[in-house]
Amino acid sequence: MTDQQWPWPAGAATGIGSLPGTDIAEAQRIVLGELPALPHLPELPGRGPGADLVGRTAGLLVELPVELYAARWRIAPRPGRDLRRARDLMERDLDQLAEQAEEYTGPVKVQAAGPFTLAAALELPIGGRLLRDPGAVRDLAGSLAEGLRGHVAAVARRLPHASVLLQLDEPSLPAVLAGRVPTESGFGTHRPVEPEVARALLHGVLDAAGVPTLVHCCAPDVPLELLRSAGAVGVALDLSLVTALDPLGEALDAGFGLLAGAAPTLPPSSGRPPTSAEVAARVRRVWDQLGFPRRRLAEQVVVTPACGLAGATPAYARAVLTACRDAGRRLAEE
Repeated sequence: MTDQQWPWPAGAATGIGSLPGTDIAEAQRIVLGELPALPHLPELPGRGPGADLVGRTAGLLVELPVELYAARWRIAPRPGRDLRRARDLMERDLDQLAEQAEEYTGPVKVQAAGPFTLAAALELPIGGRLLRDPGAVRDLAGSLAEGLRGHVAAVARRLPHASVLLQLDEPSLPAVLAGRVPTESGFGTHRPVEPEVARALLHGVLDAAGVPTLVHCCAPDVPLELLRSAGAVGVALDLSLVTALDPLGEALDAGFGLLAGAAPTLPPSSGRPPTSAEVAARVRRVWDQLGFPRRRLAEQVVVTPACGLAGATPAYARAVLTACRDAGRRLAEE
């Protein structure tokens, strides 16, 4: 395991992105209060189109306007009201972040969809997923790279004393690589994207951002080596979905950071949120199974919920963030 500096403090906890509700001011207050070591810009998909992962990120694209058609986002001939709404929501969120965290001096995390999740979700003007056109996928990746460069700069201007950490959400990446993304008819699947092509496009997006970037993927078959070789500093994943420890161990040993999703996003049958001791034990158990020394755990690992919390109640979501924060502190004290 390498000796390196991580873009977060030891014992940190953070959220994956989404929270319940529609009040960005309240959501930002909760995040700053419960996750002081690594707060994130909350996403509130409950506000409707433009606040969802795809629409929110599509609003960042450069010279590639989008619109809603039959409840799906597609490439548009010109900017319209759907794009304006997505951009207005983001501006409102960034203004609220600046108002509440103007003097914040630590790392802050922002999230956006990655190029392959966007390509699997956005539609071409003529119909069908953008993923079916390799040239369109390259154009999308270039547009996203420029958009993220500007987005990171906008966050840095608003929080001049903070450092920005970017999270790319790529839940569709394993399906894209394996050729499991269905066509519009539902009777077939799109051709798989070759790993070298995916690596090159991801590298371009990661490099353009200009800040440490990690990739979030809530799937059992996260392509860890591809993400690491593309330039990501770490991966965010759901520990309950990890079926093979060896690839994770190899990535961590090579210097990859881990955002360990250790708290369920929805309450169990008992309705009781997890305690910080339970969350810490979940992270510790996986770390010990990997055979790494405990002294590195709190430095290399950030504690998080298993995924976004938009489907939870406000009370449960807040309790989970609190448990993650206190679990990170427990691990740092060991």
